[in-house]
Amino acid sequence: MGEDAKLDVSAAAQAGRATKGEDKLGRLCDEVDADTRSRDGSPESQPEFEELARTVWRLRQADGCPWDRVQTHESIARNMIEEAYEAVDTFQAHDDAHMREELGDVLLQVLLHAQIAADEGSFDIHDVCRGLNRKLIRRHPHIFGTPEGDVPRVSAKSTQEVPDIWDKVKREEREAKGEATGEEPGLLDSVPISLPALMQAQKISKRAAKMGFDWKTTDDVWDKVNEEVGEFEAEPSGSERAFEEFGDVLFSLVNVARKEHIDAEAALAFANRKFRSRWASMERAAEASGKPLDACSDEELDQLWRRAKQEERGQ
Repeated sequence: MGEDAKLDVSAAAQAGRATKGEDKLGRLCDEVDADTRSRDGSPESQPEFEELARTVWRLRQADGCPWDRVQTHESIARNMIEEAYEAVDTFQAHDDAHMREELGDVLLQVLLHAQIAADEGSFDIHDVCRGLNRKLIRRHPHIFGTPEGDVPRVSAKSTQEVPDIWDKVKREEREAKGEATGEEPGLLDSVPISLPALMQAQKISKRAAKMGFDWKTTDDVWDKVNEEVGEFEAEPSGSERAFEEFGDVLFSLVNVARKEHIDAEAALAFANRKFRSRWASMERAAEASGKPLDACSDEELDQLWRRAKQEERGQ
């Protein structure tokens, strides 16, 4: 994109921010912010954030870092995923010091992508923040009311009602986008295809179930799992069909988890952590005996595994 085009886009973005109070949602955002600012303890200016944004901008300048200057959305896409997972690890470990650091790394990815977009003339970090603020206010009508002036429903502050409100607002957003593009949005269109497969399966099955495409009981889903297992076992080992059928087995199990109100992603993550802990215990026990794990017999490995499980129960 040429420099003139960049300037035109930037000017348009600035004009959009300057007139944000001219639309109903923009006026509601102004009212919410005015009310929030009047409350004791409300965050004021964020000089550290602005300083960080300037540093990221500086790294992308002609005399900045050669690596940062050549990055694109695609080239650093995986970094966003990896940094997010590293941050989640600190949540589970309740490690505040590392949590602060990893959240900073996630924020860096946001700022980098926003700066890349700004350099291309499409949007900048101000647009990101403004868009997110509008979304938060729009999706919390039970707190802030609606752009049409509906009064917040205090009763909707219960945790049971909130997901239904979010779903309703998001459905309206999808319908509005369909009207804007002239295309009817699909039910699953907003489920990111880059999500981890297990998490994506949960979201897909949940949305389909809300439309009535579901089994009546958990036992019915287990019947489906057994059916899929049978189809998998009927295929030649290592074949393309076996690959496909195994995916169907996993997808069916995700539906069992949904029926039982279990987060399949979290459950598997817990199983992974449990296995890692037991394996580490086996390694320590093997090292103490002077015999490495790869030199242990099947029977010795089973004994070490049982010992690790007993130690886990004793903790």
